[in-house]
Amino acid sequence: MIEEIFLKVSAGKLEQLRDRIQDCLGRLTYDQIWMRNTGNANSVGNLVLHLCGNVKQWIGYGVGGQPDHRDRDSEFAARGGLQPAELSQRLQTTISEATGIIRNLAPERLTERRTIQKYDATLMEAILHVVEHFSQHTGQIIFATKLLTGQDLGYYKHLSNPAHSETTP
Repeated sequence: MIEEIFLKVSAGKLEQLRDRIQDCLGRLTYDQIWMRNTGNANSVGNLVLHLCGNVKQWIGYGVGGQPDHRDRDSEFAARGGLQPAELSQRLQTTISEATGIIRNLAPERLTERRTIQKYDATLMEAILHVVEHFSQHTGQIIFATKLLTGQDLGYYKHLSNPAHSETTP
């Protein structure tokens, strides 16, 4: 059934993107993670905090019915304090909880409506929003990591091997 495929692919994509962010966090120093080029730019650390807040609000609260305790402004106001390992652990926990909610969601519930962050959305729209939003910020984190380290992160070098094993593009 297409709904089951949607749920499986959504959870898998969030895990793949989480792993890429964790890889980036492992390549960056504390100072690089919290660096801002300008006052109106976000650091990698801010983006990780923002993603955790967004996922908890849209999936934890919106789809899973957990309490909504998000303080969105603090995600962007942070100027350090969390070490790379702490950010990585927070991201790991957030995505593990979210993918559990997504994988255990009954497909027939995807058309249920919720108000999340003042938006009226179906549960399917909420999940799609999170995957899309997570993907956009992951791209920013990857770009920043490449700029800061000068490294090719190698996420697609498996494509030159005919026996590559990654199943999600």
